Parts: sequence; structure tokens; C-alpha cells
Amino acid sequence: MTFVDVPAGWPATEEAARAVQDELRARAVLDEPGPPPGTGHLTGVDVAYDDARDLVAAAAVVLDAATLAVVEEATAVGRVSFPYVPGLLAFRELPTVLAALESLDADPGVVVCDGYGRAHPRRFGLASHLGVVAGLPAFGVAKNPFVFTHAEPGPERGASAPLLAEDGEEVGRALRTRAGVKPVFVSAGHRVTLESACAQTLWLAREFRIPETTRRADALCRRALKEATGAAGPG
Repeated sequence: MTFVDVPAGWPATEEAARAVQDELRARAVLDEPGPPPGTGHLTGVDVAYDDARDLVAAAAVVLDAATLAVVEEATAVGRVSFPYVPGLLAFRELPTVLAALESLDADPGVVVCDGYGRAHPRRFGLASHLGVVAGLPAFGVAKNPFVFTHAEPGPERGASAPLLAEDGEEVGRALRTRAGVKPVFVSAGHRVTLESACAQTLWLAREFRIPETTRRADALCRRALKEATGAAGPG
């Protein structure tokens, strides 16, 4: 497990963080299709917080895309690097997530975030931010639509409906990964199209509503946080 300090020069105010978002958003690439499902590696990233100790644990789990078998796992724990501000959550967890990714020996391939890419009020959620900074294809699969609206997809697996901003822009898709189960919300981040992100999500969500990448990373970051806080003792 890697322990992470807040990087020098990391934004400390909302104004500074939004300026970084504005600068990096222009670098996001949304017209690369990314690899087809079942090829290469897919890496899930997720975080868990201990608010009492101001700690965040991140996990990165690399899966073989063809079999969904675990290739490699890595974790990192650090101080929460930014206050809680809706729309700026990437600044709270990105240093720790990047540290977990950088600890991997395997090629991460496409990174799957438990969160948003374009489906973000400033069109630059964690999947976009992480993808641009790390130079990796990335997309987000969220459990709720944040501030956007959508029609109800059909009841069958694979049915989808556009996730729409107030101006009518399609920022993602509500995607049914299991018949009769509520959808997940997919958005492109960097170097992956929305169509490709939806196809990858269906490939990864064979037995459960959420992708296998997210399930694995969620369990691992929770374990990492438990181990870290146990070692730290009472807060």
C-alpha cells in the first residue's frame, strides 16, 4: 500500500480548482473509439473515505478484458486533498487514485471510474480529469444521474436513453445492464466514445448491475481503508 501526501501546488480553493478544470477540459479527447470489448485490460478505480481521520483510500484493479480475471491490484491511502464541493470531487481523491494507478506494473488499458466524465455540470468529472492527467482512455459509470434528466430506458438488458443537460446536450446514457433493474449512467471521459463506453459497460456487467471493475475496486478500497485506519489506531 502506498501512502500519499497532498501534492505541492494542489488547488486549495474553489476558484483555483475551477481554473484547473477549465484548462484541462480543453485537452479531453472524445472521438477516439477505444479498444473493442473483450480486448486488452480494463482497470476499475474507486475510493473510500474516513471522514473522522480525513483519509481517503484508493484502489486500482486490473482485469483481463477477455476473462474478467484479476491481473493485478494496487492501493494507496492519503489525506483528503480538497474540501467537499459538489462538482469538484476529483480534487479530493485524484492524487490517491493516481498513486494507486502508478503502483501497477501491468498496463491499465481502459480505466473505469465509479463516477462521471462528460456527465458533469462543468463537463469534466473524475473520468475526464483522470484520463487527461494520466493519458489513459477512461469513462465513468455512475449509480445516479447527478443533475441530468433522462427518459426511462426499455426494460431489457442493453436498453438505453440519452442523459440530457438543460440545453439538450447528450452528456451520457442511462443504460440498463440487467433486465428489470434500474439503469446505470455512463459517460465518456477521455479517449473513449460514449458508444464504446456503453459497450464496455455491458461487457463488464454480466451478472450484476454495476461493472465488475467497480465491484472489485470498491471491495479493495474498503479493505485498504480498514487496514490503514486499524494501523492508525483511534482517531
